[in-house]
Amino acid sequence: MDFQLTEDQRAYAATAHDVFADYCSDEQMQRFDKSGLPFQQDLWQQCIATGLHTMIVPEVEDGLGLGMAELINVLEEQGQALALVPLWEHQLAAAALADFGTPGLRRDVLAAAVAGTALLTVALASVASPQGHTLRAETNDSGWVLNGHATAVPFGGSATHALVVAEVEGAARIFLADLSVAGVRRITGVSQRHEQIADVFFDNALIGTDVLLAESALRWLESRAIACLAALQVGVSVQQLTRTVQYVSERKQFGRPIGTFQLVAGQMADGHIALEALRTSLWQLTYRLDAGVGAMPQAYATRYLACEAAHRIGHMAQHVHGGIGVDTSFPIHRFLFWSRALGVALGGTECNLAKLGDWLADHDLLGWKYDLAEDKTF
Repeated sequence: MDFQLTEDQRAYAATAHDVFADYCSDEQMQRFDKSGLPFQQDLWQQCIATGLHTMIVPEVEDGLGLGMAELINVLEEQGQALALVPLWEHQLAAAALADFGTPGLRRDVLAAAVAGTALLTVALASVASPQGHTLRAETNDSGWVLNGHATAVPFGGSATHALVVAEVEGAARIFLADLSVAGVRRITGVSQRHEQIADVFFDNALIGTDVLLAESALRWLESRAIACLAALQVGVSVQQLTRTVQYVSERKQFGRPIGTFQLVAGQMADGHIALEALRTSLWQLTYRLDAGVGAMPQAYATRYLACEAAHRIGHMAQHVHGGIGVDTSFPIHRFLFWSRALGVALGGTECNLAKLGDWLADHDLLGWKYDLAEDKTF
């Protein structure tokens, strides 16, 4: 088997690396942290100019028409650079509209998203939450009406539209909500990684008539959102390990680099194992998503491993750096902030183990075991 990336996949990753490198040096990120801006808007415009914002949007809708494999490579680069732009949220929402939206949504909202004049996001926190969904949808003669709230919506203060999960007659469905309509109120804040988030409240908000996506959209979105967040965590963890290796090779105690101490070397090895476990699971998930085969147990396993890597590698890097790790003028703390934010967005280890256990209790279609039937649901 050949597990090498294709030339095109490497080219897109290299393009993303170069774009992020121009805007995400340690000094630039330190200035951004103090700026109060919702995200790196100049970098976002560069992503639009290079087409990185529509990688998985079909060509027929003027996107690049690429697969999840190409996007995952780019998101790993984003994670390494800590580039604060709505790269996966925007295009995952756009791709969902292309696959599951009505002709009217594709003509109006999707076209604006591809052009970069509309900013889309996804509100999926309730999917990973043990509390369940907090939005309810009802229909009347004028269209769909939303009541409730969506929590910690990424870039929710700046987005023009959001894909939200709401319960309809006991079933969870995906709706496209125009965040400018009457009855929508936003309370903005920042996450641990200085990302703009917002709690979005809907009070009898009439969002339209053709805003309900196809029933299969939720499963499609959930598995891909997990892959995107896990890819960011891979990138963050790669840089945490790389920078920590450099530090322990230079920092000396008792006349020796601390990286030669058995305890430090063991912690570094544990971090590398956690990273490779996550990377392996992520690429199995990515392959299955692009191949169009069942991927939910793989998504749940990847989500757990991403939370585990975020905690293990993040805290190991801080511990090994010692006192300088808590000095905010030194950049390593920023990677811990990202790890914490991504772990929260993914739902945490315990919740994800419970979800995986629930799935395994009800299914015997694992897909990766040769003696069991293939899971066809995706």
